[in-house]
Amino acid sequence: MSRRALVVEDDPDIVELLVHYLSADGWAVDALADGRRALDRARSGGYQLVILDLQLPGIDGLTLCAELRREAATRDLPVVMLTARGDEADRIVGLEMGADDYVVKPFSPKELVARVRALFRRLDRKPASDEPLTFGALHVDHARHTVKWADRPVRLTAKEFALLVALVEARGRVLSRQSLLEEVWGYSYAEGTRTVDVHVRRLREKIPELAPSILTVKTLGYRLSDEPQ
Repeated sequence: MSRRALVVEDDPDIVELLVHYLSADGWAVDALADGRRALDRARSGGYQLVILDLQLPGIDGLTLCAELRREAATRDLPVVMLTARGDEADRIVGLEMGADDYVVKPFSPKELVARVRALFRRLDRKPASDEPLTFGALHVDHARHTVKWADRPVRLTAKEFALLVALVEARGRVLSRQSLLEEVWGYSYAEGTRTVDVHVRRLREKIPELAPSILTVKTLGYRLSDEPQ
């Protein structure tokens, strides 16, 4: 059965390009040009991916992404933001709003499809063990894709979950930003290491009790301490 993608873009030429390449890669694609209508459609369920433009009629892409992350029915949907605004500050804002990836126009449709494949390879990958991961009061359940701190559920995006798993599985070892980018996002490019920093910051904010144990190793990357701090 085909996975379904929702493309939210008001440029018909780009929509045609995305529909062509995603369909060729096995996706069933729906396309909308209005952010408000797209939010209503996403709420109805049945999608495994949202690709959205930053500049949209109705509501803009940043607001749409934030709304998707706020609602229980859509908070785990992988979101790729597609925009002509390529400044570092814009990319960081997009990631902080909950986007899993950020692709700047003009873009290679083959690269975009490759990034989507990498995203889902990570999501589909079976853990080495079905046993839950624990770290102090942290409980990570691979099978249910859930996280708890003590008895408090923690809502994470797909990328935040994957990043947390990578850190916990490698506890005590330094993981470079580059290795995390390759492990969690499935690709490597120089500016992408800022993506890692943004997601680490979001993990610290969502699980403040864990924040002291996520250590920044200057010029290298990150390390989860051997024991909870």
